[in-house]
Amino acid sequence: MGRKAIRIVASTLASFAFLHAGAALSADDFHTPAISVARVEWRAALDQVGSEISAAPALATDFTFAPQRHVPAFDPRSMPGLVQLNAATSRIFPGIERSAVPVLLPLDVATWLDARRDGGPTSLALSHYQSDFRPVDFFDAGPAGYDAVFSLDPGAAEGLPQGTFVRSVEVQITGSLLSYNIPDPQGGKGEPVKALAAQYPDMRRFIREGYVRYAFTRFGVPYVVSIQCLDSTPRPRRLACREAYPVAERFLKALRIAGGLPTRTRTDIASGIAPRPSERSPDFIYRSAGDIISRGSRKQNGYADPNVYSQIRFPLEAPSSLHSQWYGRSHGDDRSNPRAGIYPWRDSFCEARSSFNVGQCPSGFGHQGQDLRPSACPDPGDGPKTCNPKQQPVFAVRDGVLIRSQGQQAATLQINGRNEHIRFRYMHMNPSNMDADGVLNGRMVAEGEKIGVVSNFLDHPNGTSRHLHFDVQVFTRDGWIWVNPYVTLITAYERLIRGRGHEIGPELAASPTIANGMSDGSVRSDTQDGREN
Repeated sequence: MGRKAIRIVASTLASFAFLHAGAALSADDFHTPAISVARVEWRAALDQVGSEISAAPALATDFTFAPQRHVPAFDPRSMPGLVQLNAATSRIFPGIERSAVPVLLPLDVATWLDARRDGGPTSLALSHYQSDFRPVDFFDAGPAGYDAVFSLDPGAAEGLPQGTFVRSVEVQITGSLLSYNIPDPQGGKGEPVKALAAQYPDMRRFIREGYVRYAFTRFGVPYVVSIQCLDSTPRPRRLACREAYPVAERFLKALRIAGGLPTRTRTDIASGIAPRPSERSPDFIYRSAGDIISRGSRKQNGYADPNVYSQIRFPLEAPSSLHSQWYGRSHGDDRSNPRAGIYPWRDSFCEARSSFNVGQCPSGFGHQGQDLRPSACPDPGDGPKTCNPKQQPVFAVRDGVLIRSQGQQAATLQINGRNEHIRFRYMHMNPSNMDADGVLNGRMVAEGEKIGVVSNFLDHPNGTSRHLHFDVQVFTRDGWIWVNPYVTLITAYERLIRGRGHEIGPELAASPTIANGMSDGSVRSDTQDGREN
C-alpha cells in the first residue's frame, strides 16, 4: 500500500475512532463546571463588626451600625458601618471593599483603629496588631471573595513552642463566594480542633495535597486556612505539619472582620456545554482524557475529567505539544529534541511520579498537571535562524494577579471573577529571571502578556527537561484542589489554532498503521523525559 493510501486509511480510522469515542464519551461535549454560590449572612457579619468595634468605646461614634432600610440589602448604603470599615482598612489591604464575602484577617481592627484615632503608638509595627504576623505578603479581593498570605518569622511570636524549622512560615486564607462542585472522594474529611472548638464549632483539620488545612463556615461562607507542610519528621528546611499546627491556631484565634461589602444575590452556576470551534483542524489530534502512560509501582489509571474549567489563552505559542516528560529515552544536557512529536497529545495528569498527593487521581497520588512544550526550532539549514530554543515565551492565560514570593520556583496566576475563582500554576521557569522580571506577588497581568520563557529549572538549572508544567486549582470546601487541566488546554489550543481537534482512543493510538502512516509529523512518539513534574 502506498504512503498516500496509508494516510487516507489512517485519516479514515482516526475519524471513525473520533466518532466512536463521541458515542461513548460525547467527545464534542466538554462541559463547564457546576459551581455553588454561598448565601452570605451580612447582617450577622455587621453585628460582629459592631461587637468587635465596641471593644474600643471611643470608636463607637465613628461608625454607623443602624440599618438603612430604605435601600436594597445589596446596596452598600444599607450597611454604612462596613463602608466606613473598608475605608479605614483599605490603607493596608487595598481593594478590600471589592470582596463579596466578609474578609477575615489576623488584624485587631479595634485596637489598630483606636491607636490611629488617638495619635497614639502609631510607631508600633503593624505586626503588633496582627498577632506578630508580618504585613500581608499578598492580598486580592473581588467578586468571588478574597485571598491573603501572611508570614510569621522564626522567634517572632511569644508563646509558640520552639520549632526546628528555620524559615518564615507562610499562612494562606481564602474566603470564597464560589465553591466548585467536583467529584471528590477525599472531600469533607478531617478532625475537630479542641483549642478552637468554641470559636469555630464546625472546623475540620486535615492534611491534603501538601497542606495542613483548617476548613470552617462563618456567615454562610466557606473559609480555609492552610500552611504548606509535610507530614513527616521536623527538619530545619522542611516544615513538618506538627510544627505548623500552633502557627495556624495562632492565626485563626486572631481573625477579625476587616472588610467586605454585600453584592446582589447570585444563583448557583449550572454545568453547561463548553464552546468549541466548529471548523475541524486538519492535523490536531489528541488522546482521550485519562489515557495516561500507566507505569510506576502503583500502575495507576488517569482521571477522565470532561470539565473545561476556564476559557483561557493557551500558555505557549502554536504548535505545541502535551506529552509526558517523565517516560521515554534519556537525552543530552540541553534536553530538547528537534524531532520530538507534536501530535497526538497525551494526558499526564495522575501519571505516576514522586509521591504527590492529588485527590482527583484514582490512587490518590500522581502528577498534578500537564507537561507542555513548544515546537522545536527549525533546523538552521532550513533558512534564517529566528528561533531561540531558550527564549520561547510563556504567556498569561487570563487577566489576573500573580502569586509568587521572591525566589519561589512556581508562579501562580489567580482569577477572582463573578463566575470563577481559579488558579493557574506555572513551573520550571528560572526563579532569578522571574525575580528580575517582576513576576511577584500582586502584579496584575493581561491575557497574552509574556511572563517568562520555557526553561528546565527544578531546584537548579537543568534539573528537568525543557518544558512548562501547567496545572489548575479550583476552590472547594476543602480549599484549593488540583483538577485535570487537559481538556481546558485542548479547548484553549483549539481557539488558538482556530480549529477543533480529533480525539483518538487508546487502541487506535497504538495502531502501527496509524503510527507509521502519520510518522511525518502528524503523529510521533515523544522522546523527551525528565525527573520531576
